[in-house]
Amino acid sequence: MARVAGVEIPNEKKLKIALTYIYGIGKGHALSVIEKTKLDGDRRVKDLSEDELALLRKEIELNYEVEGELKQKRFRSIKRLKDIRCYRGLRHKLGLPVRGQRTKCNARTRKGRGLAVGGLKQKAAKI
Repeated sequence: MARVAGVEIPNEKKLKIALTYIYGIGKGHALSVIEKTKLDGDRRVKDLSEDELALLRKEIELNYEVEGELKQKRFRSIKRLKDIRCYRGLRHKLGLPVRGQRTKCNARTRKGRGLAVGGLKQKAAKI
């Protein structure tokens, strides 16, 4: 497997798909990287030479925030919201939807599984 930006990208995939395995690079960024490096996006990763891989690594390293760097930036951004105790930060802290979605009947992804509250039966009086 070829190693780009600290990630093993699959050899059997086409280049435009394989680049999306890198955190922070989606389809759009993958196509722009391919366009800037003037590589063929329909070639398989295993068919690329070492020079082409080096060119690809250099392009991504210089022009894109990916992997750990991007994850740290995202974490710091959310931590800042929590620290200043703004509305979005409080929602993050409570594990609730942040962008105004309703929570009465949806939001299971953010809220988690609903736990049943057991109905307490009164014990029958012994006579």
